Amino acid sequence: MTSSKLWTRATADRYDAEETEMSSAAVLGPTLTFLAELAGDGRALEFAIGTGRVGVPLRERGVPLAGIELSEHMAAALRRKIDEDTLPVTIGDMATTVVPGEFTLVYLVYNTITNLLTQDEQVECFRNAARHLAPGGRFVIEVGVPPLRFLPPGQVAVPFDVSERHLGFDTFDLVEQVLVSHHYSRDGDGGHYRGDTSRHRYVWPAELDLMARIAGLALERRVADWHGAPFIQDSTKHISVWRKPAA
Repeated sequence: MTSSKLWTRATADRYDAEETEMSSAAVLGPTLTFLAELAGDGRALEFAIGTGRVGVPLRERGVPLAGIELSEHMAAALRRKIDEDTLPVTIGDMATTVVPGEFTLVYLVYNTITNLLTQDEQVECFRNAARHLAPGGRFVIEVGVPPLRFLPPGQVAVPFDVSERHLGFDTFDLVEQVLVSHHYSRDGDGGHYRGDTSRHRYVWPAELDLMARIAGLALERRVADWHGAPFIQDSTKHISVWRKPAA
């Protein structure tokens, strides 16, 4: 098993309710269009499919799809939405688990590559994607750009959300290239906050390109969002597409 955090039943049960914005038509519409165009007439494989936020509506668009998910609890939440024959899911980690067949698209969204806490594991994730891809197939990752420009000398924390029901900030270990996301969410109307943390290995675009090269993939496209906006110096995230050479 990789170092990726294993999501609990409690997290899985509340995940969809806490991600309503990310599940909205405004967010999912361009995401699904982008992925469906890359899948073409072939099959797609989602690494860390979770509760199916992206995978279920992509399958409903007619893209044949399979998933890999480390947490049985997250997979159970997905299974309440769609049956196994329509969208098969294999329990396992995204760096080593292999599912049958070839795919024209493998994708990994919403910063999940950073759940792998070592560089070696992230490299193995790329190799696993390449292992599943048919010649000419693509591997897609959506991930944030590390926000280190917001760190003045001596500061180790960056806030990313300060709202009525949620406080969030990241702390950084610059030597180990690890950030810890701290979440404090208000439950109900009582004013009580629930705290949670998650560890991530942040990774730069150039480092991802080198991982892709190690896996035999080449960068085809990098954009700032699912609409295809140009990736520029001030972009806060990127969607990158690497291609496996045609036979």
